[in-house]
Amino acid sequence: MIPQIQPWIDESELNELKRVIDSTYVTESNLTQEFETMTKTLTSAKHAIAICNGTAALFCALKALNIGPGDEVIVPDFTFIATANAVILAGAKPVFCEIDAKTFCMDVSQATVTPKTKALLPAHLYGQSADMESILEFAKIHNLFVIEDAAQGVGVKFKNKHVGTFGNIGILSYYGNKTITCGEGGVILTNDDELAKNSYRLKNHGRDTKGTFIHDHIGFNFSFTEMQAAVGISQMKKFDTIKKRKLEIHDIYINNLNNIEEFVPVFIDERTEPVYWFTSFLTNRLEELTHFLNSNGIQTRRFFYPLHLQPCYKDYNLDRTKFKISEDIFNKGISLPSSYNLTHNEQEKVISLIKKFFNK
Repeated sequence: MIPQIQPWIDESELNELKRVIDSTYVTESNLTQEFETMTKTLTSAKHAIAICNGTAALFCALKALNIGPGDEVIVPDFTFIATANAVILAGAKPVFCEIDAKTFCMDVSQATVTPKTKALLPAHLYGQSADMESILEFAKIHNLFVIEDAAQGVGVKFKNKHVGTFGNIGILSYYGNKTITCGEGGVILTNDDELAKNSYRLKNHGRDTKGTFIHDHIGFNFSFTEMQAAVGISQMKKFDTIKKRKLEIHDIYINNLNNIEEFVPVFIDERTEPVYWFTSFLTNRLEELTHFLNSNGIQTRRFFYPLHLQPCYKDYNLDRTKFKISEDIFNKGISLPSSYNLTHNEQEKVISLIKKFFNK
């Protein structure tokens, strides 16, 4: 089986992990600070706060802005479910918004604002940025916070600025299938000193520093670990190489499959500098193609299931006729094998089988 995605892990991660073993410090010490500094360098954010995972990072970002019971947060209908669940975890209500048909990201022209609306929570998907120009303008008009879910956006820029740094606060994810990984892990990004302080307190039991037993605020334990940081440091050092290889994989797919009318590459906004986490296409023959490739040893990935269709939200009073675009994209989207270590022979096999399928 040719996997759809897997991380590039080798001796370099072991070497960094040895630093942890030798130090005997396993939770948030020097390597965590080093990893946070590398993230600040990559994103140009003033503050980068390491969190145990991306969902916890979103929760802390919401609570740092005092969002909770009685508040509403606008989220795109088309995203991983953690985007909305973090809002619920914070005690607020997610309000789903239709997406742009080209970028698959939040279309604020379709957003519903009420007196309870406190924030926009756009998600940057598949290496593409949401339209942060229109989102920031909309937020200013309606006096809303902007929290960016850039879980898939490591290295992605919009108009030469890293995603996750446009709004009041943003997050990155370093989950196992992301462009670079810590296994699990997330980072809060912000240029606001007060939000950074609030976020750190929330992840550190309500304290400004570790090692004290006086807690001035309500907080939780969302600590990072030195083991995560060790893997992350090694991955950061590989990032430019991974980014270049993923671009090469993307271009090979596009150049060899662009003449198939029924197999359309996803659109990239010209204002975005993408990082091709996945290379993805749209086709009306999704089910047939997925089955054909899988039966020939090729693993692929469907797009996200629209939030308004999720069984866990069945009790929400939703107008299910408002999300035709997200349903259409879900029914057409496929992500091809896109791992850094995908070999040229493996990619040629994928391309050959796709051509064979559509020629039939």
